[in-house]
Amino acid sequence: MSHADDHEGTRRDFLYYATAGAGVVATGAAVWPLVNQMNPSADVAALASIRVDVSGIEPGTQLTVKFLGKPVFIRRRTPDEIEAAKAVDVSALPDPEARNANLDEGIPATDDNRALQPEGEASEEWLVMMGVCTHLGCVPLGNGAGDFGGWFCPCHGSHYDTAGRIRKGPAPENLPVPVARFEGTEIVLG
Repeated sequence: MSHADDHEGTRRDFLYYATAGAGVVATGAAVWPLVNQMNPSADVAALASIRVDVSGIEPGTQLTVKFLGKPVFIRRRTPDEIEAAKAVDVSALPDPEARNANLDEGIPATDDNRALQPEGEASEEWLVMMGVCTHLGCVPLGNGAGDFGGWFCPCHGSHYDTAGRIRKGPAPENLPVPVARFEGTEIVLG
């Protein structure tokens, strides 16, 4: 009788399967750290979303918080600031786009499209923007600075209005509005 007719597994077959299985496990163990290093670190993941209590902010004042390593301006505007922002002709702006991450791209930069509204309210008093000049990344001065009562970048002279829209200077775009929403008296960034 020849071994060609023997279909039972031999020790050699077992060794082949055992070696192949060990090779698959070793390859997986070697590749896993390489794939896992692409995940964000714990400190970065912790910064992906922050909550800011805005219950104590009075109209006409601003709070600056750090989000993803950059300043974010949270301003509670006065009725005069809101009216000044609404009176602007959007077609005359250097950047007519809202730059609001909460809205679709290409939306006009009206005051309504730049303001953050609490749930169930029609108020436009809250303005949340990244506090980095779109020219070269300086931090603009706030609290009515500049020619338009909003923000002024001292590095190269960009002027932003009370809705964070570029009005004068070398900055090419409006101050961007990050992903944000209201939850009670807190603004959640991210």
